[in-house]
Formats: sequence, C-alpha cells, structure tokens
Amino acid sequence: QVQLVESGGGLVQAGGSLRLSCAASGGTFSWYAMGWFRQAPGKEREFVAAIRWSGGSTYYAESVKGRFTISRDNAKDAVHLQLNSLKPEDTAVYYCAAGPEFARNIRVGVAYDYWGQGTQVTVSS
Repeated sequence: QVQLVESGGGLVQAGGSLRLSCAASGGTFSWYAMGWFRQAPGKEREFVAAIRWSGGSTYYAESVKGRFTISRDNAKDAVHLQLNSLKPEDTAVYYCAAGPEFARNIRVGVAYDYWGQGTQVTVSS
C-alpha cells in the first residue's frame, strides 16, 4: 500500500511561485508513474502534470505548460511540482497520485491507484 503526502501549498499573489512536494512510502517507487491533479471549488478534478520513472518522460496540461515543472527524486521517493507565474485560476486543491509505470495514458485520473490528501493552493489577484 502506497502512502502519499503532499506539502508546499499556500497563499501567493498572482505572478508568484510555489513548490509542491509529494513524499511516497510503502511501495517500490520505480514501479509508479506519478501525477498531479487539481480540483477547484465547484469544478471537476483535472490533470495538471505527470512523469514516468523510466526515462523521466513528462506530460502537462495545456493550461500549465511553460509555467509548471514536474520532477521526481527517485533516491528520496518524492515528486515535485514547481508552479511559476501563478494565476488566480490556478487556485485549487492539488493532489499527488501514483499509478502503474507503464499505463498507456497517465493524463487521466483512472490511471492512478493511490492518491494523497491534497494541498491547497490559493492565488490572489
């Protein structure tokens, strides 16, 4: 059973930056692709970014491409999401997720088996 714990959320002004982290435990980290999703009030959960362990391939939602960067530290069983040039519409609870490394499409929530509890990101205008 994999446990995921997010940290790093907070309140920031538009244009600012945050770095989210997700610490994984209870599993073999190299078996898992890692993803970040977010859910704003009244909206459905949406894909933000994902990264595979093998080769480190990364994937981004169009809305965050060029502003957010996903990375993973396999030695520390952690994945990070650097959020730059934040906008008020980035306000949401951000969730870390882990799923099978070789899932065909890791841009969708159903590809993931394990989820963290979420961390709030609030961007003021």
